[in-house]
Amino acid sequence: MILNILKSRFSTAISNFTEDVSVYLDLIRPSHDIRFGDYQANIAMPLASKLSRNPREIASEIISQLQVDDICKSVEVAGAGFINLTLRESFLVEKLLNAAADSERMGIELVRNPKNFIVDYSGPNVAKPMHVGHLRSTVLGNAITNMLRFRGHNVITDNHLGDWGTQFGMIIFGYRNYLDVDSYCRQPVEELSRIYKLVRNKIDSGDQEISASVLEETAKLHDADPDNLKIWNEVMPFAMNEIDSIYKRIGIKFDYTLGESFYHPLLADIVNNLIERGIAKETNGAIGIFFEGNDTPMLIRKKDGAFLYGTTDIAAILYRIHQFKPDIILYLTDFRQSLHFEQLFKVSKLMGISGVEFSHIKFGTVLGEDGKPFKTRSGSTVGLNGLLDEAEKHALEIVKSNDRLELSEIEIHEIAKKIGIGCIIYADLSQNRESDYVFSYNKMLAMNGNTAAYMQYAYARVRSIFSKGNIDVNQFRENVKSGNFKAELKSDAECNLAKEILKFGDAIDLAIKDYRPNLLTTYLFELANKYSTFFEQCPVLRAENELIKNSRLLLCDLTASTLNKGLELLGIKTVERM
Repeated sequence: MILNILKSRFSTAISNFTEDVSVYLDLIRPSHDIRFGDYQANIAMPLASKLSRNPREIASEIISQLQVDDICKSVEVAGAGFINLTLRESFLVEKLLNAAADSERMGIELVRNPKNFIVDYSGPNVAKPMHVGHLRSTVLGNAITNMLRFRGHNVITDNHLGDWGTQFGMIIFGYRNYLDVDSYCRQPVEELSRIYKLVRNKIDSGDQEISASVLEETAKLHDADPDNLKIWNEVMPFAMNEIDSIYKRIGIKFDYTLGESFYHPLLADIVNNLIERGIAKETNGAIGIFFEGNDTPMLIRKKDGAFLYGTTDIAAILYRIHQFKPDIILYLTDFRQSLHFEQLFKVSKLMGISGVEFSHIKFGTVLGEDGKPFKTRSGSTVGLNGLLDEAEKHALEIVKSNDRLELSEIEIHEIAKKIGIGCIIYADLSQNRESDYVFSYNKMLAMNGNTAAYMQYAYARVRSIFSKGNIDVNQFRENVKSGNFKAELKSDAECNLAKEILKFGDAIDLAIKDYRPNLLTTYLFELANKYSTFFEQCPVLRAENELIKNSRLLLCDLTASTLNKGLELLGIKTVERM
């Protein structure tokens, strides 16, 4: 990766100015304007401030000690002390060939010091169908996991299901009092959802008798009442099959699915231990953990003896640390749970847990085109299965409208499935995760702009060059790897595309740094645009000679491979024809 190479060279050059080299290396970045070269180092100004010296003088001294002649054809000081670097075409060709020789990883090395991550994401409430609100956690967690693994980190994924507690007290009460047996036999998930909503609505409307009955059923379940456990064990497979079918549709797999029920047997001892250690104490009959400067505690046991989400999360931390030895634990939930995780992380410190980094990766809300949380016309939250169905339906119309594609009905539906689901995922990931975004099928399925459909089309367009030229892409790659392959970059469009291809690893690292997959989607969009310019200006199959043709085919193949791998990391499949 070019940025890492430059940082390594600059590290030596600035070591005479400061011991804290790493802080300044982060100030080396790709230029936003090609007039200022390919990369720009903004190191001299902060060093000058620290040393009370002239920044241009420091920049000149850094350049005098910087060994980049093999990489850069020019290194210049500009403005107040910016260092502008322009890469050599021969260096770009060398790196392109290295990337082509490693088609699986595109020449991107594994990190030298891999860390152990646990990524806690998705976590739906099993008592009701997954809805649009679960989309962001699920696709964000998957993309972050894929990127971390690609760079060489060890990642364990855990789907912390809501499969216990009050929601199942509602299900059990509804099962005993409102179940339509015929409907349950035909469509168990729909009937369980109906009775859950019915009970939920009665409680929300202030029915104290039903509320008390639900709490009683919940307490009996927690106390291992045989009848309540029987109902729980009966309905759980129906709920899990429904959830697993959605994960399968969008290509999501977890290493572990340890829900609240898994940790329940541990909770009483954990609460007692926290009381004994003076970390938790009684408050109005409940048990809570207080924090300095804050009168609001984190409750871990209610007056009636019931445990809470926080209690389960503490148990999960203790189990994960013992079982998996993580360096970092990431939690992906919406911003409304920020206070909960802020308190949870404080509790971990009070318990003496060290050497583990905790991070809440929070995100905004999916909105309808009215600017309000995305709902159906009836006012209920949009189900995720229905959302995927609708996306595939819209995509099918797009695919069928292309009369030039000679495809079977099975192929058409398979392509539509990849496009529809890909567009749902990409539309979410292309947003700043902390922002709300407006859900629109028309926008996300557009064939231009920053959409999955555009990316998938760009990939298919590149691949079509090889089929049009009757070129065996595998044989072409073998020729590249042979060591006898020659390539050159002459035009600006070729060089700009080459530079963009070689930024792939840097884009992944940037996206990982703050767990923002939208930085990777932005890179892929820019790559597709650079390719479009190249395609318009640089004939490939009708190039003036064989050397130029092969050089441009190399750029085409690497563009396609990068788009394919980038979309794969985001959890999106490509199509060969579209």
